Amino acid sequence: MTSHRRPDPAHGLFETLLVLDGEPVELDAHLRRLTASLEALYGIAPPVDLAEDVRIGARGTTLGRLRVSVAANGTLAELAGEEVDPADFFPPPGRGAKLRSLPYPGGLGAHKLADRRALGPTRGAAVPLLLEADGEVLEAARANVFAATGGLLLTPRVDGRILPGLARAGAIAAAAEAGVEVREGRLDRARLLAADEVFLTGSVRGVEPATSLDGEPLAGAGALSRRVGDGLRRRWSRVPVAAAAAGLAAAPPPGPLVR
Repeated sequence: MTSHRRPDPAHGLFETLLVLDGEPVELDAHLRRLTASLEALYGIAPPVDLAEDVRIGARGTTLGRLRVSVAANGTLAELAGEEVDPADFFPPPGRGAKLRSLPYPGGLGAHKLADRRALGPTRGAAVPLLLEADGEVLEAARANVFAATGGLLLTPRVDGRILPGLARAGAIAAAAEAGVEVREGRLDRARLLAADEVFLTGSVRGVEPATSLDGEPLAGAGALSRRVGDGLRRRWSRVPVAAAAAGLAAAPPPGPLVR
């Protein structure tokens, strides 16, 4: 039987936030998730001034991401910002994600652990798609997964095996506002390949088409994913007009971003 390295909680936790016009998007929600994980795993609270530190770190950035890492002892380990290519923000099909299967029974779990060694190389490579041994889809390395079939959306349920993504929650809410039915349940590799649309949701890229799995083509984006993407973009608010427009232009393949 193949042994799968489990993430080591001793490396702490992290969150990656989108920054728009100098403001961290969904800061309160990210900090609530981080606080809950710190309490559950280590019985500690986050740094007292973390929210203010994040706001300061976001200043001066029009479109970017901010990685916040907290050590297992509760200290701030990293606060690092990076510009985001506007074409990677709600990217068009030409910049969609290429996925590769990564069997990982039990998944990475519900906490955003900083130890990502189990995922292998990610920069410049296909995005790992975590699967149970029987082919059940869990999540992508940097995003949650949605498939559209027959006018409805299906996404794996949050059951302790996957991260309860904030963009996932926003996409489900946006779908409901648009009158699109969403079902949480089993999604396997075969169903993904046969779906009408396949997309990922993450806190930096937003809604991102998935274009292939292990070299086999996926349907990518369509009408439903566009409606969900439009709704999520509105929910995040204050989207730079130039960035949104640039995201529709073709460009070289994107590098990895973390939700």
